[in-house]
Amino acid sequence: MTTVPGVPPAKDLPDLVRRRLWELGMTVQEASRRARGTIAPEVLERLARSRGRAFISARLAGHLARALDVPENRVRRAADLPEVPDPREDVPTGPHLRLVHNQPAPEQAAGEA
Repeated sequence: MTTVPGVPPAKDLPDLVRRRLWELGMTVQEASRRARGTIAPEVLERLARSRGRAFISARLAGHLARALDVPENRVRRAADLPEVPDPREDVPTGPHLRLVHNQPAPEQAAGEA
């Protein structure tokens, strides 16, 4: 499993769903489209809102992994499902953070010159 320094691994499935939706800046509707409609937005919403354990079938794990853009075994570990051979297992899935620069507004920069 590839981890990102400073980002603890998901402790359960709802935590993984919430974290990845936030990291990707994605709505449940967008995640559902990414999974090619195999997971309804309402299911993703319910998973994200759950507190504690959430259960999914082994068949759903691959579709959920596609929706969250993570390796399937990451979803399977979070859901306490048996792992499968996965060629994407070592693909890093760290947060996709946006950098915000503190730049002066164009009119301020022109006034200072």
